[in-house]
Parts: sequence; C-alpha cells; structure tokens
Amino acid sequence: MKTKQIFSSVILAILGGFIALFVYTRFLEKKNLVITERLAQPVGMVKLTQDENSPQLDFTYAAEKSIHAVVNVRTETMSQTARNPLYELFYGERYSEPEPVLGIGSGVIISDNGYIVTNNHVVDNSDKIYVTLNDKREFEAQVIGTDPSTDLALLKIKSEDLPHIPFGDSDNLRVGEWVLAVGNPFNLTSTVTAGIVSAKGKNLGIIQDQYRMESFIQTDAAVNRGNSGGALVDLRGNLVGINTAIISPSGGYAGISFAVPVSIVEKVVSDLQEFGVVQRAILGVTIADVTSQLAKDEGLDKIEGVYVTDVREDGAAKSVGIEKGDLILEINGVSVNSPAELQEQISKYSPNDKVSVLVKRKSKTKLYEATLRNLQGNTNYVKTGSYDSILGARFAEVDHETRKKLGIKNGLQVTDLRAGKLRTAGVKEGFIVTQINKVPVNTIEDVNKIINEKTGGIFIEGIYPDGSTEYYAFGL
Repeated sequence: MKTKQIFSSVILAILGGFIALFVYTRFLEKKNLVITERLAQPVGMVKLTQDENSPQLDFTYAAEKSIHAVVNVRTETMSQTARNPLYELFYGERYSEPEPVLGIGSGVIISDNGYIVTNNHVVDNSDKIYVTLNDKREFEAQVIGTDPSTDLALLKIKSEDLPHIPFGDSDNLRVGEWVLAVGNPFNLTSTVTAGIVSAKGKNLGIIQDQYRMESFIQTDAAVNRGNSGGALVDLRGNLVGINTAIISPSGGYAGISFAVPVSIVEKVVSDLQEFGVVQRAILGVTIADVTSQLAKDEGLDKIEGVYVTDVREDGAAKSVGIEKGDLILEINGVSVNSPAELQEQISKYSPNDKVSVLVKRKSKTKLYEATLRNLQGNTNYVKTGSYDSILGARFAEVDHETRKKLGIKNGLQVTDLRAGKLRTAGVKEGFIVTQINKVPVNTIEDVNKIINEKTGGIFIEGIYPDGSTEYYAFGL
C-alpha cells in the first residue's frame, strides 16, 4: 500500500512538473520574451557594426571619417580707418595705414588635390584667405569661383593626398534622420555636434542676391559663429550639406540651423571648376506657395504643387505651353510642393538641359518637356571670361521712372558687387553703367559682347542714384 502511495506521489509530482513547465513556456516565458524584444534596442542605445554601408547611432564612424576633411578658414581684409571731416578741418588731413580685418569660418575638402567648399559670405571681399588643416598645416587659398545666389564658394590649396568627404544624397535625406555638423565654432577647431533633420526645402530670404536660390536643410545640430562653410554629414560620413546659417534673437545658437543641400553644392562646384561661373538654368516662371486661401480663391480641388503666377515671355515654360494659373506638381518625377523645392530641382540643371514638368490645369494633368534657358532667355553657356567673372558684379535693368529722373536713356545698375575689376576700380553698388568704351549698354548681352571682344583698357561711364556722374578705367 505504501509502495502504491509513493508511486502515485511520484507520478503526480512528475505530472505537476510537466504542467508547470508547460504553463511557464506557453504563457510566462512568451510574455518575458516580448518585453525583452521591446527593450533590446531602445532609441539612442543601438550599437551597430561600424560599417560605412549601414547607418548607426554610434556617431564615431561618421565623425572620424569627416573631421580631418573639415578645415579652418581665416580671412584678412585691409580696411582704411574712417575719416573724420571735423578733425581734418582743424588739424589737416591725416593718413593712416590700412588695418587688417580678420574673419573666421570653416570649409570642406572635397577632393584629394585640394578643392575646398565654403560659404561665399565667409570669403567675400577678402584680400587674403588662409586654410588650416586638422593636422595644423596652413596654406594660402586661391578663390576658384563664388556664387552669391547660393552663398557658396570654391577654394583651392596646393597640396595632394588630402583627406576629403565624398558627396552624399540630400534628395533622399529624410526628416528625422541623424546628421552631424562638423566645423570650427568660435575658432574651436575640429568640433562635432549631432542632431536630426527637422525640415527640408526651407526658404529664409537671407541670401542678399537678386537671383538667390534657397532650399535649406533644417537641423537641430548646434551651429555657431565659425561653423559657416562646415560640413553636414550623414551617419555614413558622406556630405549632405554645407552649414550656412542660424536663426537667433541673440546671435547665438537657438535650436535650429540651416545647410545648403549637397544637390545644389555639387552642381555649383562642378560649374565653378569647369567654367569659373555657375551655369544657372531657369524654367521662366514666377511661382508661389499653394495656400488654403489661394486654393479657395482659384477654385483648386486640392492643396498641392507650386502655383504659377506668371510666365516669362522668353522662358522655357512659355515655349512649351505652361500658363499662368497652372500647378507644377513634379520636375523629372520629383514632387515639388513649395517654390524652394522647385528651385532646388531646377538648380541641378544647366541651360539647354531638358526636364519633364508635370502640370495640373483644371483638375487634369499633363506632362511637358521643357528645354531650360539661362537668365538672358537663351540656351548658351556663360563663358569663363564673361562680365560676371571679370567685373565681379551683377546687373539689373533700370526702370523707366529712374531713367527719367536721372535724365538717361539707357543703362544697367550694379546690384551686387564682389571681388573683381569694378570693385578694385572703386565702383559702388547702385552705380548705373551707361557706356562702356563709349558704347551705350542696355542689356547684359551688351556688356558681355564688349568684354569678350576687347583686350586692353576698359573705360566706364555712369551715374549714381543721387545724380553724381562718375568715370572708371581699368585694364583687362
């Protein structure tokens, strides 16, 4: 009897063990596994293999790949001490030696033979530019070309086998993606900050150029004075932007910063290397955001695309049938929903390039193929020896009212002035060029024709908006 009871107890114990094991593996263990899986890779703690082909949240790979290719840019501009007319009235005219005004910024080495990208505002009006590498070697840099419309400049130093950052893909950069800002804030070299892409296609209206092209990447990576011209890189260490600006009530970093996307940088750099000037193409439309009010006023069935408010008579859009009131939805298959996004897509191309433009008109869509033109309304490339690179100026037509007020029949007004023959000769912004070598000028083509056909001296006549007539001369 005792043996039977013992045997029964053993059987019950074994059976109980199986039941307990079944309950644990069927219910309790599964729940624990689910919890473990949720906690296995919390955001900010993921450590992936340090492979350039896989994104990671350990920023060391991207930092190590890019930090040696970001340089310190130091500029010197000689400035004459301001005159004091009252002082000179009593003590006579005084002479003072020009004093150097120093500036700082950052730059990105993009090739092993010394090409460096930075911001135009970092080097604009500079007499000398010095570049200090991360290994403390210093070089004097040559300006290959500048583009005020995008606030970019291309420099060159004489060195080989330099570390450089490859171009990435800013078009496929997503909001929420991690990026690093690498630069020299406050002249503190080799500084890396991290953040995410918080927005794309931002137009701030901060570039002071008639043909400004703004479609900034917005991030929350800390950027301060001295970071301008530095690198914005993805977690693979590839260049996705050039850090350019912050918005701040105090002048210091306030939570957001802005970078020129590499899709724009790559085109500008390529043109400056090949031509010395940017071959800028335009579609020939005036555009606006599609707002809820605009959609209501124009009877649009959906808020999408970019609204065409006008078309240029000699533009590409007009020639293929795009009209005022149309909605541009795509450029070469890429959706555009703001003027900045449309400008960014067009900025990738040159005059005479063909692009497909998806347009919506009265709820129907149509695909147009337009051949882009330059700012002068034709498909020609701007020559290296054009007015832009030689004179260092941009011009605008003078309106009828101004011509009448100043008593002139023709002329082109200097709207933007940088390093070049005009600034060296003493020309100031606002000056209206009426004649070059006794030939009246009315258009930019007139200026280009005279510059390209003339060797030797150039004699310019003109007038300032206050009515004062001036004459300038220089050699080519």
